[in-house]
Amino acid sequence: MAKKPAAKKAPKADNPAAIDDPDFDLNSLQEAFEKNKTFDASEEQMLKFYEQMLLIRRFEERAGQLYGLGLIGGFCHLYIGQEAVAIGLQTALDGDRDSVITGYRDHGHMLAYGLDPKVIMAELTGRQAGISKGKGGSMHMFSTEHKFYGGHGIVGAQVPLGAGLAFAHKYNEDGGMTLAYFGDGAANQGQVYEAFNMAALWNLPICFVVEDNQYAMGTATKRSSAETRFYRRGTSFRIPGMEVNGMDVLEVRQAAEVAFKHVREGNGPVLMECNTYRYRGHSMSDPAKYRTREEVQDQKDHHDPIERIKKQLIEKGKSEDELKDIDKGIRAQVSDAADFAENSPEPDASELYTDVLVEEY
Repeated sequence: MAKKPAAKKAPKADNPAAIDDPDFDLNSLQEAFEKNKTFDASEEQMLKFYEQMLLIRRFEERAGQLYGLGLIGGFCHLYIGQEAVAIGLQTALDGDRDSVITGYRDHGHMLAYGLDPKVIMAELTGRQAGISKGKGGSMHMFSTEHKFYGGHGIVGAQVPLGAGLAFAHKYNEDGGMTLAYFGDGAANQGQVYEAFNMAALWNLPICFVVEDNQYAMGTATKRSSAETRFYRRGTSFRIPGMEVNGMDVLEVRQAAEVAFKHVREGNGPVLMECNTYRYRGHSMSDPAKYRTREEVQDQKDHHDPIERIKKQLIEKGKSEDELKDIDKGIRAQVSDAADFAENSPEPDASELYTDVLVEEY
């Protein structure tokens, strides 16, 4: 029997987003966000955002240096330029309840969640003191204690895993939600849309975040994606979308306020697109010849997230010297982390046989 036409007034259901509800508005969150796109941050909060973004920037710069010296092996994907996304979103989370999961460009997300730079740097350099005992490296960091579930090397694999984490939050009724990041390249993965469908169908507490840094590895989004407005990708699953300037930490934070409120009130998933830009190549081995130096320099000169909030702090009365002192302190903190990593022992050979799934579980 053919499906009946959508009713004028839909019946009540556990998940109003998954039925033919003519009153369901996919643009509602964007419209609410457009009314006020700037988070009303105190000077103290703005200073904290500045410090946190600067920590990610200086940490990643040092990681790039250590990679060049051969102290970091394998792949290494830096987060330089994208700092406002992680800080804007994760400062709005509840660290005691909420979960975070991401792809392999993960150092910044871990720092944004307040993890110790020393154990992250130790992991990058493959040391026993690392957060994954030196066995995960750059791409596979993990901390159940902090509800940070990776660091995943398979493109898009973290999205259905994120839906699973959200299912656990709902099943356990713990009040938590999941923040699942993925990139513009992963946005074309089939598993992403299967996860969207399940999350909407089961009304899961999850915010899917596309970090659109404009280039999936070495391919511009306009060359690989028929729909480059990624926040509209959830439309067929009745997931409301939001489009956000990912180079403005106050705008990202305000978007988080709107999106997370929607999720926490039991309204199901949200799909957020944060338009950002990575200054370095896809990984340390990528010379990034697919774009011009002028393009990258323009982003640094006119859209840099750290310079943006630095200017705002100066307008509020902070002096250049005060901000330089903060930068100096962060550089020292990162140097300490690098020294800690370099002086930490490598894992014992016996660690080859631990944390391995064998035969049954």
